[in-house]
Amino acid sequence: MKKKKLAGAFLSLTLAAGMLAGCGGSGSSDKSSGDGDTIKIGVNLELSGGVASYGQSIAEGLELATEEINKEGIDGKKIKLIKVDNKSEASEATSGAIKLTSQDKVAAIVGAATSTNSIAQVQIAQDNKVPVISPSGTSPEITFSKDKLNDYIFRTSFIDPFQGTVAANFASKEIKAKSAAIYIDSASDYSKGLAAAFKEQFEKNGGKIVAEEAYIAKDTDFRSTLTRLKSAKPDFIFLPGYYEEAGLIVKQARETGLDVPFMGGDGWDSPKLVEIAGAKALNKTYITNHYSSGDPDEKIQNFVSAFKAKYKDKSPDAFNALGYDTGYFLADAIKRAGSAEPTKIKEALEKTKNLQLVTGTFTLDEKHNPIKSATILEFKDGKQVFNTKINP
Repeated sequence: MKKKKLAGAFLSLTLAAGMLAGCGGSGSSDKSSGDGDTIKIGVNLELSGGVASYGQSIAEGLELATEEINKEGIDGKKIKLIKVDNKSEASEATSGAIKLTSQDKVAAIVGAATSTNSIAQVQIAQDNKVPVISPSGTSPEITFSKDKLNDYIFRTSFIDPFQGTVAANFASKEIKAKSAAIYIDSASDYSKGLAAAFKEQFEKNGGKIVAEEAYIAKDTDFRSTLTRLKSAKPDFIFLPGYYEEAGLIVKQARETGLDVPFMGGDGWDSPKLVEIAGAKALNKTYITNHYSSGDPDEKIQNFVSAFKAKYKDKSPDAFNALGYDTGYFLADAIKRAGSAEPTKIKEALEKTKNLQLVTGTFTLDEKHNPIKSATILEFKDGKQVFNTKINP
C-alpha cells in the first residue's frame, strides 16, 4: 500500500547491501535462521513516522498470530520475531533489511507496510536469498518489475490494479455513476496505480472522466482544487490516497458543498481518518479493503474475538488482519517446507494453494500475487460498515 519517496540514501545502502551479501548473509542453513528451538523472523515495519498507523496495526496482528502458532509450535520450534522500525522511510527499510539478513540471519522478513518501503528491500532479499512478505504493499512492482519476477518477494494483499478495477465497477454498477472525477497524490505510485486502473475500467463501463486533479503529500489546503472539481459536476470522485490527506480532502469537500460520493482504497483504512475528516463528512464515502470485521464469516469472527481479547476490546482493522494472515501464511509454508532454511521456505510459499485465511482463501499466482476477494466498506456516522464482497 502505501508509498513515500525513496530517499537519496537508498543507492548507497543498496551498494552496502551488495558488500554485506558476500559476508555470510545468505541465510542458507537452518542454524543461521534460528537458535536451537526458535525460528527467527524479521519484522521490518513503519512503527513510527508518517504511516506508522499501518505498521503498528500489522505488528499487532502478527504478534497475535505468533502467540497462537507458538502454542503448538512448528516441528518443535517456536517463532521469534525480531523487529526493526523503518520510520516510514525507504532508506531505513533498506538498512533494516541489511541488519535482519546479515546480522540477525533471519529465516524470512515480514514487511514493509507500504509499497515503496517494500521495494526498498527487494535487492537485499534477492542478494541474500531470504524471502520477504509484504503484508500490504499493493504495487505490482514489488514482486514483478522490468519483466522479471523477484522470486524471493511475496505479498499477502491484492494489488493496485485489482483495487482500482473493483472501485470502478462499484461506481458504475452500485452507485450508478455516469461521470467521475479522479483526485490523486502525484508523488505516490500507489495512488497513480489505482487511478489508472479505475479510469480504464470506468470508461470501459461506459462512464466519463470529467476531471483529473492532483495534490502532493503533506498538503493541507485543498479548497481551490475541490472548487474546480465541484464545477465539473461529477457523480462520483475517486480519491486513492492515504488517510492523512484523504481525511482533510473529504472534510474540506463537504465544507465547500461537494456532496457527491467519494471512494478510496485501503490507504484510507486508519482510525485517524475519522478524527481528521469528522464522522458526518465521511457519510457517502466508500473504500476497497481486504476484509471487514463486520463480515459474518466464522473465521473472521473468531479472529475478531481473539483480537479483542488481546487488545482490550479494540476492533481489528484490515492491517491488523493482514498482519495476522501474514503470520499464518509464513507458518504454513515453514510447516510444508519441513525446514527453517530460507530457500525451502521460499519454495513452499510459491506452492501456496487454497489457503484459508481471514482476508480470504487464496492461491499464489505466477507473479507471487494472491488471488482472493476484495471487500467494499461504507462509512456511516464514522463507522466502517460491511457493504459487499467482490470475488476475483
